Amino acid sequence: MRSIWNGSISFGLVTIPVKTYSATDRTSSVSFVRIHEKDGAPIQYRKVCELDGAEVPNEEVGKGYQPPGDEVVVPITDEDLSRLPMPTAKTLSILSFADPAEIDPLQFDKAYYLGPNGASAVKPYALLREALEHHAKVAIGKVAMRGRETLAMLRAHDGALVMHALLWPDQVRSAEGIAPEAVRIRENEMKLAETLMDSLGALDPAELHDDYREAVEELVAAKLQGGAPVAPGAPAVPGAQVIDLTAALERSVRAARGGPSGTARDGAEAASVTPIRGRGTARKKTAAKQPPPAKKTAPAKDVGGRTTGTRTTKATKTAAGKTGGAKANTGTARAGSSTAAKTPADRGATGKTAAKKQTRAKRTTKPTAS
Repeated sequence: MRSIWNGSISFGLVTIPVKTYSATDRTSSVSFVRIHEKDGAPIQYRKVCELDGAEVPNEEVGKGYQPPGDEVVVPITDEDLSRLPMPTAKTLSILSFADPAEIDPLQFDKAYYLGPNGASAVKPYALLREALEHHAKVAIGKVAMRGRETLAMLRAHDGALVMHALLWPDQVRSAEGIAPEAVRIRENEMKLAETLMDSLGALDPAELHDDYREAVEELVAAKLQGGAPVAPGAPAVPGAQVIDLTAALERSVRAARGGPSGTARDGAEAASVTPIRGRGTARKKTAAKQPPPAKKTAPAKDVGGRTTGTRTTKATKTAAGKTGGAKANTGTARAGSSTAAKTPADRGATGKTAAKKQTRAKRTTKPTAS
């Protein structure tokens, strides 16, 4: 591993010469080059002077500072920077020690490994590392690297010292206007959320990998072979809806524990939200499917061969009940049980039945011959 910066750590009256190594490798991430779509040739970027339009070679490129809101650019040379009274130019000056929880993760920038530079630096290096581990503290200091001074945090990690470049406090933006207003959280919802957190288990770093990079590599390999892989269908993105948070948490806990999540029951994906309106609607639909209780109608009595009912509807129902040998049930208006909804043929059949009954009654009342 090649060092990128040599300096020292100032720990009180102790100076520890160190070498700096990059702790991260971003070359494995997906990186595209810009090409000309017409012919596929890569595009080159050239440094051009805005004044005369001529291309500037790298040896003629210098530094300049442009004050905010000003069009004037002040040239700055390396000699000017070297004369600045900056004690942290080649030294990481430790200012204090703090608990790791006191450092806001928003301030973390790039990370570096620090190694001892020379045999004389080994013992003080190991002493600082052991002190940080035993005391469970991190060191906060300042260091000037690559033309700028920055905050830095030192911590012990895997037998080495790690330096994290930190952003200055005024470089971290406030979350004002982003966070929601006061929200009431019920106790059972909080318990379910904590149960879900415990059910998900510990994180295994070996299972973490870049799916996007692998997909791009497969795409490139397929294109080199003259084809393109079939892209899987995009998952459906649910729209905004009112959710039953408790039901969603309960199903998430069941899914995390490996139990049934209720997918087959209601047709939704596991650990997804459940619309509140769905519950009320289901109850209403169930109630609507149940038929109303039937009302019993007493059969009409015959007095002198005529029915006592004065309305056509009652007479029709009484005649139909006697013909069938059972009691008639009165339906609702939506079921089409009223006489107005019946066809003329039905009315005629009912009238014939009533006429036959009147004829039977007259024959019964005739006197017999002596």
